[in-house]
Amino acid sequence: MAEELKAKQLISKINEYTENNNIDMLCTLLDQQRTSRIAEVMELLEGDRNAVILGCLPKEESSEVFEKLDEATRAELYELLNVRQLKTLIYELDPDDAADILSELPPSASEHLLRTMKPDESETIKNLMQYSDDSAGGIMDPLFLSVPKGSTVHETIELLKIQESDEDFYAVYVVDIEGVYLGDVRIRNLFSAEPEQKIEELIEESSLSVSVFYDQEEIKNIFSKNDLIAVPVVDGNNVLVGRITADRVLEVAEEEAAEDIYTIAGTDAEELYDTSIFRAARIRMTWLAPCLIGTGVTAMVLLFFKNSFTEVYTVAAAFAPMIAAISGNAGLQTSAVVICGLATGHMAALNLGQVFMREARIALLIAMFCGLIGGLIYTGLSDVLGNHDPASGMNYVMVSLAFGIAMSAAVMVSTTLGLFLPFLFKKIGIDPAISSGPLVTTANDSISVSIYLFTTLAFLG
Repeated sequence: MAEELKAKQLISKINEYTENNNIDMLCTLLDQQRTSRIAEVMELLEGDRNAVILGCLPKEESSEVFEKLDEATRAELYELLNVRQLKTLIYELDPDDAADILSELPPSASEHLLRTMKPDESETIKNLMQYSDDSAGGIMDPLFLSVPKGSTVHETIELLKIQESDEDFYAVYVVDIEGVYLGDVRIRNLFSAEPEQKIEELIEESSLSVSVFYDQEEIKNIFSKNDLIAVPVVDGNNVLVGRITADRVLEVAEEEAAEDIYTIAGTDAEELYDTSIFRAARIRMTWLAPCLIGTGVTAMVLLFFKNSFTEVYTVAAAFAPMIAAISGNAGLQTSAVVICGLATGHMAALNLGQVFMREARIALLIAMFCGLIGGLIYTGLSDVLGNHDPASGMNYVMVSLAFGIAMSAAVMVSTTLGLFLPFLFKKIGIDPAISSGPLVTTANDSISVSIYLFTTLAFLG
């Protein structure tokens, strides 16, 4: 609560100083704040005031703040800052961060900014921008420390001493004459080795590397399973081209979690970075419009059976939402477990058959319990609300039995879809989280209601 109050006070003072054009006081105030706090506050302010804030900060700090902002706030600033100001901000950034920001700009604007940079710097950034944003090449840092095979420990330590970069290096990467990665040596091991010892003799047996084409989710799982701080990145010829550090992986984990939540909810992660309510509404309607069609299909199914068993149709139709809801939720539970397992890598190594045997048995138990309880509820409510004419009593008994069996069948079908669809989507390169989205759950509704009414019709003969 105290932290929140400080943020409100900071916003109040910034508003006061900017309104009164008291730039000196504003600069003094910002000089006392962490860059992370300034970025958090800027995301709550209007764009023109954010431009003033960046102008108050030293070049290095303004670049750091700019990089920490969310995409929506940066998008507002792109409209307010001129080319010279953008160039200054990007020039102070590390190449990987500069590549991320330039990729947010229109191609013509990013190309113009690249032309204003030094050739070697622009070339490095262009090389990073050629990779997909969610690949190892897209998230790697091109700055690393490498020594050629045959170097001595003494030569390597001397190389460390003359490093001008403010980056933290945890290991030295050993390469051959063509730059092919051979392994890494922990820096702490250098100081316990003999000065004339060859560097390749100290290579860690557990050294590993990742390809520039690896998906960032796969990188995240590699870090988690191997307790890594940094990992080298190689190209298709095993040439060392960069490294990925743990702090970047933390950002990746946050991005992946947010994307999955948005997908399951039936929207898009782009909405988080967009200030336009119209674009946000369009993104949501992209998912909701097919759902409207899907619910229309469910309504058509109900109408199709209206004349098939008129005597008990009203009571039977009243319980259709129960079938749809329970089976849909059961399928959602299964898919959530599978999606989480695939995302974290815990189930990815398992055989689909093994996973199926476990989930199928769980689904069978759930289906039996839901079918039994649902049938009892149906019977009880039908006795209270239904027709008590003895001549039609058998119909309601049969419908109750059909309801229980249909509930069990619908739950089994939904849980089976919840199991297989994530694996299928992952196999064909689609985000498995979509299998828990509104489109699939809407399809489950239509399928489960159809099973229920077909079963009821079959029992009534």
